[in-house]
Amino acid sequence: MNRNKIINEFKDAIRSENLKVTAQRLHILQNLMDNPNHRECEEIFQDLLQKGTIVSRATIYRTLDLAVKHGFARKMDIGEGKARYENRINETHHDHMVCTQCGKITEFVNNDIERIQREICSAKNYQLIKHSHQLFVICNECQSN
Repeated sequence: MNRNKIINEFKDAIRSENLKVTAQRLHILQNLMDNPNHRECEEIFQDLLQKGTIVSRATIYRTLDLAVKHGFARKMDIGEGKARYENRINETHHDHMVCTQCGKITEFVNNDIERIQREICSAKNYQLIKHSHQLFVICNECQSN
């Protein structure tokens, strides 16, 4: 999807929530689009600040919640009250492995897991709408230390 179309759809989402389209909200979306990592609000705040965008943490949280609600971002609960956000624009489905020691997140896709989930739902006569699969692990680097 082209960048201008995404921005216009995000503007529509903002307006649908009876909020104003502001430069800060658009900078948050653009920052999310330009970064493939799984980041906490504070990391996004620091990145924006470093690039000269002055925005409050509260605005970032509210904008990220709006982005999640309208499918532009995904919010991941990685435990201990921490959440990370990732871009969902033009992204294909994937699952995550989260290192419980260093917080590193590794994306993966496993067709067997996907097939088994569909089979389980089918056997129960359920319709699978979406899923979030996270494995909490200790990564190779942390195991070596």
